[in-house]
Amino acid sequence: MQKPVYYSSMILLVFAMLLWASSFIALKIAFENYSPMLVIWARMLIASVCFLVFIKQVMRFEYKAGDWKLLLVMAALEPCLYFILEAKALQLTSASEAGMIASLSPLIIAVLAYYMLDENITRRQLFGFVISIAGVVALSLGGEATEDAPNPLLGNFLEFLAMCCAAAYSVLLKRFSSRYSPMFLTAFPAFIGLLFFSVFVVIEPWPTQINWPSISAILYLGACVTLGAYLCYNLAITKLPVTIAGAFINLIPVFTLLLAWLILDEQLTSFQLLACVVVGVGLAISQTKTRRG
Repeated sequence: MQKPVYYSSMILLVFAMLLWASSFIALKIAFENYSPMLVIWARMLIASVCFLVFIKQVMRFEYKAGDWKLLLVMAALEPCLYFILEAKALQLTSASEAGMIASLSPLIIAVLAYYMLDENITRRQLFGFVISIAGVVALSLGGEATEDAPNPLLGNFLEFLAMCCAAAYSVLLKRFSSRYSPMFLTAFPAFIGLLFFSVFVVIEPWPTQINWPSISAILYLGACVTLGAYLCYNLAITKLPVTIAGAFINLIPVFTLLLAWLILDEQLTSFQLLACVVVGVGLAISQTKTRRG
């Protein structure tokens, strides 16, 4: 791979992780005044409208018979199941802890890539997986119930399930990246998500008041995160192995902690900080060979 392509892919991944980390903050703000299903539906609607501007780029793909089945599975995993799980998780745990749970995603991606993409997993990686999982368990158990995080243990578990969906989405995305454009692979799940969450919105009562901070957060989620973060990630994953791209998800908790401190004034206990270090050490061990390769 040429160095300019490699480095530009790295920049895209860093930017995508920053946007994804900010989504934890934006969702917290949006959920203060609007129901999770309404927020997610509005997010999909805004993103879908944005994609209509790029409809010519969206329609560039090489379809093979039967692709629609796995494409629907990919869209069902993310955004459909992923956003439901994450929305509920963020009602039960803090943005900081949810961001830390996201650090498990590279581990899950590596396991799925081994079985679905024939990418090898070394003993060193497995050892790192065990250490990271132990750190995440300690992080979850160390969470304290607060008004904004009434049940961190359950919330962290739901966030873990969301990460499983995201990992499976990434592997399927890599599988389709050779024949479908990054714009299509970004837009298709958004359109499916819009249809999926429309069902929930119909049966929910609509808000009677406008809250501009929450509205601004929803606009940001749709136009910047759903469009920008996913497109950057999908562009990068067409150029890099999925395990390398997935490793950058480790940046999400770092960015989330910083943003949560700056915007939400969230605090972490010393025990949780130690658990974060354990997660980081495990991830560093598991990714050493991948980074060198």
